[in-house]
Amino acid sequence: MDVEFVRKQFPALQSNFIFMDNAGGSQVLGKVIERITGYLVHHNVQLGASYKVSAEAGQKLKYTTSKLAELVNASKAEEIVIGSSTTMLIRLLSISISRQWKKGDEVIVTNTDHEANVSPWTDLEEKGIVVRIWKMNPQTLKLEINDLHKLLNERTKLVAVTHASNVLGTINPIKKIAQEVHKAGALICVDGVAYAPHRKVDVRELDVDFYFFSWYKTYGPHLAMMYGKYNLLLKLDSLNHYFIGKKEIPYKLQPGNYNFELTYSLLGISEYYLDLYKHHFPEKTSINHSEKLDKAFEMIAGHEESLAEILLNYLNSIPEIQIIGIPKADSSQRVPTISFIHQKMKSDEIVKKVDDFRIGIRFGDFYAKKLIQALNLQEKNGVVRVSLVHYNTSEEVHKLIKAFQTIF
Repeated sequence: MDVEFVRKQFPALQSNFIFMDNAGGSQVLGKVIERITGYLVHHNVQLGASYKVSAEAGQKLKYTTSKLAELVNASKAEEIVIGSSTTMLIRLLSISISRQWKKGDEVIVTNTDHEANVSPWTDLEEKGIVVRIWKMNPQTLKLEINDLHKLLNERTKLVAVTHASNVLGTINPIKKIAQEVHKAGALICVDGVAYAPHRKVDVRELDVDFYFFSWYKTYGPHLAMMYGKYNLLLKLDSLNHYFIGKKEIPYKLQPGNYNFELTYSLLGISEYYLDLYKHHFPEKTSINHSEKLDKAFEMIAGHEESLAEILLNYLNSIPEIQIIGIPKADSSQRVPTISFIHQKMKSDEIVKKVDDFRIGIRFGDFYAKKLIQALNLQEKNGVVRVSLVHYNTSEEVHKLIKAFQTIF
């Protein structure tokens, strides 16, 4: 992958700071910034009016949503719901869908997820919904499907699970999990926040019912999206004004509407992946859009694996360090979100010393509190997390290693 080409697409990367807290928030594409500005200058009006500028704005946003649907392979644009954050969107889903459930119905959550996909479901216990916990295998730190089987029953309504852990970096086999959940007659709700910046999301291939991720961790603005199968969205109660009915998808799930200029800017992300393909394969123009995305994400995965391998090889060579997650860089098993602890040092001590090198990494529980508790890492102040993406370079990773060498 031509990393120099990639880095030119991100204005913030022209500084001399090294961004390695990308799982907390990635840097923003220049195309995204330009579209935000362009919308505010030329189309900053309310939608639905009869005058020309309003009509143009509506067309631009409709086109953007169609491209987002294409990006994740949704069957229609109405299956894309835009909102302020993944946390808020999952909360809205839980409020609406739980109106269809009865006291004694059950939901399954994991002890590895970010709380965004846990609290909205555990809070339903107040309504009489039974919450069961799918716990990771403490030896492998993986979610075992056999353990899920023991929890599923005829009262299970929904299983909430993450596509990739924002601490462990582990990729869960969502397609297999979805098959098991559907066999039991339940729905699956997937948090893809830690996965989407690294891999192509194909909601139909995965056969998920609901899928969420945040654009501000996927090279865009502070915004998020929910995918939902159309027939399931249709059944949800409206959370908007009383005159906005159940058939008004997705508007009924967007109280106060969505942010227009930020939504329009998301076109820049869709275009970026295609630009990435065109730059590397200028001769190959005959393949379809989906295949171009496949190629772009294959390059991203390969580059990220090479970065993760450099860092993991170093961390594995330090006897006092324990990798929290899969210790190998295999891109089929993990994303380059790498967490570790040191036997003699607390995680915050390490991170604060790295700050002096103008490298941004982080420590803590990253709102995956139940995971940190299950691993008994509270006394360490959580883990040290280095979260890489494809715009990072091997030179940057080596600079981080040099910083670590002054500490360990």
